[in-house]
Amino acid sequence: MKIGMFDSGKGGLSILTEARKLLPYENFLYYGDSLNNPYGEKSDEELLKITSSIVDYLIEREVKLIVIACNTATTRCIKKLREMYPNIIFIGTEPAIKVACDHNFKNTLVMATPATIESRRTSELINNNKRDDQNIYLVSCPGLAEAIEKDDKAQVKLILKEVLRKYKDKGIDSIVLGCTHYPFIKKEILEEMPNVVLLDGALGVSKEIKRQLEIHNLLNNSNVLGETLIYNSLDKTTNILK
Repeated sequence: MKIGMFDSGKGGLSILTEARKLLPYENFLYYGDSLNNPYGEKSDEELLKITSSIVDYLIEREVKLIVIACNTATTRCIKKLREMYPNIIFIGTEPAIKVACDHNFKNTLVMATPATIESRRTSELINNNKRDDQNIYLVSCPGLAEAIEKDDKAQVKLILKEVLRKYKDKGIDSIVLGCTHYPFIKKEILEEMPNVVLLDGALGVSKEIKRQLEIHNLLNNSNVLGETLIYNSLDKTTNILK
């Protein structure tokens, strides 16, 4: 059986990369939903319809658990998906706000899609973890995930310059990459905000995948390297990743 994983395009590949390192003998099926990118501009009802359709696709292909490799889909849909599919193990992706709070950072910037920034879960993560001596700034980045998906480097730089300019005098020492697309532009972010620590949740999600596999006795104990299939909804093709 395979591990199912999906995102609104190629963003979740950042999590897939870490998961394959930690679990080299597991088989993965990655669903990149470029057709419906960006998720952050969809209504809750529309996004639930899209994500439940993807879950059906993955279940039909006999996955043993499903990773929602998307902050927006996790914060807005995972609770309802767990209710709709009570027999499926879901693992979500959340902004690494707890990581920032657990360390000695004083001024943390959280970059994410508008939907993630406005979500109740993001507020909960801050309220449950923020220290009294820590400042956390929420930065909505409309259009950034879409620009990364399209590999529009000029647009990426333009958006970053616009959304980050007013935080350059805030003493920012850490930035939470609250979208799985953002690790692909670490270099560009550091050009705008040098000398900060970039935090993402890829390793944490990968460790949770392994933990859930162990809890449910689903870990692949063979010594044969696993196969990774990558499906994209835009061109409806499946590729094998070695």
